[in-house]
Amino acid sequence: MRLQGKVALITGAGSGIGRAAALLFAQEGAHVIVNDVNKENGENTVKEIKEKRGNASFYYADVTIPESVQAMAAWVIEEFKKIDILFNNVGISNVGRVDEVAPEVWDQVMSVNVKGIYLPSKYIVPYMMEQMDGCIINMSSCAAEMGLIKRALYSATKGAILSLTKAMQVDYAPYNIRVNALLPGTIFTPFVENYLRTSYNDPEEAIEKIKTRQLSGELGKPEDVASAALFLASDEARFMMGSPVYIDGGVVFGKNA
Repeated sequence: MRLQGKVALITGAGSGIGRAAALLFAQEGAHVIVNDVNKENGENTVKEIKEKRGNASFYYADVTIPESVQAMAAWVIEEFKKIDILFNNVGISNVGRVDEVAPEVWDQVMSVNVKGIYLPSKYIVPYMMEQMDGCIINMSSCAAEMGLIKRALYSATKGAILSLTKAMQVDYAPYNIRVNALLPGTIFTPFVENYLRTSYNDPEEAIEKIKTRQLSGELGKPEDVASAALFLASDEARFMMGSPVYIDGGVVFGKNA
């Protein structure tokens, strides 16, 4: 019960890594606020948590809209009187070189991936500052540290998130707020599975090719990242500040012969 009595808000918790983290955080004693723009998925996550005797609530909010996020933050405080953990997990992807990315697509992915971390942080942090305690986890990616073919826009957003994490940590350390980032490799989420099946003529061949990028020889699971998020959210990580945490199967710092 490493999060006993904690209140945790997880964005994009209706599926994939966010869902896995919500289930794990609840199992470890937290009351989890599940946020997602897909109401059905979000409510299903809450239902599963409650079936396992955990505590969770669903709150619909679009993390790219200031008024929506501000209302969510106010609701959390009104309902629970505090907020201990913010896991900025929401994100989308894009495929293409810079010259292939349409301006409207650039704006959309930047809005979700970067603004979608800025706004929850903006409206949650003041409450953490007031209580002089808090933990923020930002979802970056190993793409922030390496070049990947046709991932210019996605890499740009994840690099921005990593830099934002470090800057936030400097600003909020005096308030006893820890800010760290997760840098996953390729994780086999429903989003990734759908992307592979709709973008390649032979999805199975694509999966096998991606596996070779990682020393582990396999794709990660949402639970792998959720476990790392749990560690960062717990008091066990009290001395980790502004840190990038790699859960990438060895893709960044290793290379198969």
